Amino acid sequence: MVSANLIDLDHFLADPIFDPNRCSIGFHLLHGWEAAILFVLMLGVPKWWVRAIGLGALWHLAVDYGDCLMMGI
Repeated sequence: MVSANLIDLDHFLADPIFDPNRCSIGFHLLHGWEAAILFVLMLGVPKWWVRAIGLGALWHLAVDYGDCLMMGI
């Protein structure tokens, strides 16, 4: 599940790479609803490691969404 943090590599496509006042949800490629659907579909794959990555990525999105809520966005 730790490898699910690799979805943050999409931050390198943004300019600036890091903005403390930016909500990642909906801004970055792997932080949108399309990616979330893919991560949910990964939960149905029989291989345990694919399910673990999908679950970790969904957890990552949930934590990022919590950050957005705390920022008031």
